Amino acid sequence: MANEELDLEPMGEEEAAPEGCTHNCSTCSANCGSKKEPESLIEPMNKASNVKHVIGVVSGKGGVGKSSVTSLLAVMTRRLGYNTAILDADITGPSIPKMFGIKGEVTGCEDGIIPLSTATGIDAISINMLLNDESAPVIWRGSLIAGTVKQFWTDVVWGDVDYMYVDMPPGTGDVPLTVMQSLPLDGIVIVTTPSDLVSMIVAKAVNMAKMMNVPIIGIVENYSYLKCPCCDEKIEVFGKSHVDSIAKKYDIPVIAHLPIDPKLSALCDAGTIETVETDAFDEAVNKITTVFE
Repeated sequence: MANEELDLEPMGEEEAAPEGCTHNCSTCSANCGSKKEPESLIEPMNKASNVKHVIGVVSGKGGVGKSSVTSLLAVMTRRLGYNTAILDADITGPSIPKMFGIKGEVTGCEDGIIPLSTATGIDAISINMLLNDESAPVIWRGSLIAGTVKQFWTDVVWGDVDYMYVDMPPGTGDVPLTVMQSLPLDGIVIVTTPSDLVSMIVAKAVNMAKMMNVPIIGIVENYSYLKCPCCDEKIEVFGKSHVDSIAKKYDIPVIAHLPIDPKLSALCDAGTIETVETDAFDEAVNKITTVFE
């Protein structure tokens, strides 16, 4: 059959791949017609938004207090005078509204969804704000969950935000992958605990970040110790910490060692985390707010 019948154009010499081509353009210096720039998967920001810095908060496993760390980072950053926001990407296990005592459903305008604000002015979006019953389970497949996270970025009117913290679900599944591919992350904070499992936990998060070319800002070790109320002695409830040696192995700074604090737990349960009094996050927040200035 002639080329004219199929409306085909013969391949020109400039489009032909050179002899010995491996088809891996990222490692090739040849300038041939088959070479293409990698297509960006970053989703467009909402047109009525101006978010300067996006920080992901991740963990290799659940139960390490990742949402608490996300909330505290946002609270402390807000206290420094920055416009701060939280994107709750943990669709099946959202806890941000509870910690801040945010009630009610979001509304919309012609530009998109209007996030709710906390008592101190931290804007936030969470799937619980879109449900009639906050206790209703979100029984969705991965593709729908990932699409919702994207919409929290593209369809929410964030306005002017200096620092947005993204609370991700644990592990290296659909949502962390979606966030790292679709949102313009400036870096991630890895949350872990003192445990023999810490090496594996941190390694998973570190390796995923490297594969996705996302910078690692530092490690936060949660539940590091319990301070005795009688003598102020530090009790290592979960055993001796291994995080400093692991951080050294991967050349990552440890930016906070957070104690077990029953008062903080009570504030989270009461939805008043913004009233917390602690200096345990000073180094972490200073690290974040200075590295991008």
